[in-house]
Amino acid sequence: MKCFFTILLSLLSFHLLAQDDMLNDLMKTQDTSTSLLPNKMLFTQRIFWGEHGLLRGAYPLTPINREKELKLRRGMLVTHQVLGFVTLGGMVAQGVVGAKLYNATGSNYRNLRNIHEGLGAAVNLTYSTTAFMSLFTPPPLINRDRKVSSIRIHKWLAVVHMSGMIATNVLAGLVQQHPELKPYHRAAAYTTFASFGAAVIAIKF
Repeated sequence: MKCFFTILLSLLSFHLLAQDDMLNDLMKTQDTSTSLLPNKMLFTQRIFWGEHGLLRGAYPLTPINREKELKLRRGMLVTHQVLGFVTLGGMVAQGVVGAKLYNATGSNYRNLRNIHEGLGAAVNLTYSTTAFMSLFTPPPLINRDRKVSSIRIHKWLAVVHMSGMIATNVLAGLVQQHPELKPYHRAAAYTTFASFGAAVIAIKF
């Protein structure tokens, strides 16, 4: 496990350096002569950062404020990616403990269940924060025109792993009273992990 986290931290450091260069290039290529807001935004972005968004009272839509928002966006997206790696590592640890939990008995079962539930709480926290950093980040200046891209695939996979995350948590609350739901809980957890891991990988290409 120690070796795994060492490798994970090394990959994270390399990823952040590469991502930092990519985000710097993106900031430089934004066309500030066009509209200050893109034509398409997530509904969460439009609610807070749209032309008449909830935050426009404190942050009027001006070129100077949009420049500040893009810097905030950059920081939030970097945090989103860092927490994504942390969440993925937590999912791996939770999966290892969960696999042992299925065959455990007695006090060993109780200890493993407590560890599993603690890891689950931590994963839920980092996952929720990761999603928040993506959903509520200020919008870019422009949207890319490509129909299929790594970002679009990342978003499609987000729908899958978010649905899987909800299903996993709901089933986890039912398993104690309904043991027959264990296979469905495990299937939902594996689906969540696979789609989340794929989403992390997709953002690299």
